Amino acid sequence: MSKLFSAFMLGKLELKNRFVRSATTSYWSDEQGILTDPILDYYEQLAKGDIGLIIKGHSYITEKGKAHTGQSGLIDEKHIPRMMELTKMVHEYGSKIIAQLNHGGATSSADRATASVHKTENWESRELSVEDINNIVEDFGQAADNAIKAGFDGVQIHGAHGYLVSQFLSDIVNKREDDYGGTLEKRARLLFDIYDKIRSKLGLDAIIGIKLNCDDFAPENGFGISDSIQVAKWLSDRGIDFIEISGGGFQQKPEIRKTRGRAEEASGYNEATWGEHARKIRDAVPKLPLILVDGIRSRSTMNNLLDNKIVDLISMSKPFINEPDFVKLLKSGQEKASCIDCRKCISREYFGKTMLRCFHRFP
Repeated sequence: MSKLFSAFMLGKLELKNRFVRSATTSYWSDEQGILTDPILDYYEQLAKGDIGLIIKGHSYITEKGKAHTGQSGLIDEKHIPRMMELTKMVHEYGSKIIAQLNHGGATSSADRATASVHKTENWESRELSVEDINNIVEDFGQAADNAIKAGFDGVQIHGAHGYLVSQFLSDIVNKREDDYGGTLEKRARLLFDIYDKIRSKLGLDAIIGIKLNCDDFAPENGFGISDSIQVAKWLSDRGIDFIEISGGGFQQKPEIRKTRGRAEEASGYNEATWGEHARKIRDAVPKLPLILVDGIRSRSTMNNLLDNKIVDLISMSKPFINEPDFVKLLKSGQEKASCIDCRKCISREYFGKTMLRCFHRFP
């Protein structure tokens, strides 16, 4: 049988197969950040679909770091009961579920604050003080503790996509001249502090991972593949349990995003948007469990990624929006996802209305 359907040990957590549903945001929490019925119903469909590991869409770790309306929270006891309903339901179908923790940084309209003052056409952020940074680190630790209380099997730090941790890692945004800016190691200090705080809270056996950019895909500067490789090494040395390889940050360009990290056609996994970047990270951390997301649609690509030991787990989002039972369909013989990558499920026109609903299934 294909490795796709074989069990995998992620630390002490046994996954029933190699499929991961990558964290995807939604607007389906109330004004207090508490989950509503539609999102619970959606996650039940995912769990019924036989996905080995589900990473829940990001939850804010402080009100000031809320990325958008309708985002779920994990900052308070009030968030735990509905989260417990979610984790219990997912576990009943034999899947595992991890909470993704995030701070929006400059993208948070509640308090546009990040590593340094940063200006765009529409807004300007302030620079976080060291006291602010220390509070954020504490907030990540408390949110992680709340996640475990709610029954999650672990946590994932969101270190990608131009949110706070990603902003600190990027020299486009981070112009600080103290211990949190300058060299890559200093720009990564916030991430290390967050990881260390969560580890101290949850203990050595807890599953702690990160969604990490392999590249910001900016024309100049930014967090690139060489930076990602080095941060992956540092995190591996610190004892992180997995890295989910993603990409895209401030000043990313679509044409660069589509090409710079892609493997050659002959590789067998050219379909994966940044499969070549993933291979380079694998070479640097050969024993660390790696997950790859973006562009993966076909059984052949998935098998080649696993057989060539590029990654250990296959992560997808939009295919599961289109077909929550995609894993079962693959197991029964379907060769690739039906998703045509029209991106309407995440477009501005539909975002917040039909997010996590495929336009072609629910027009």
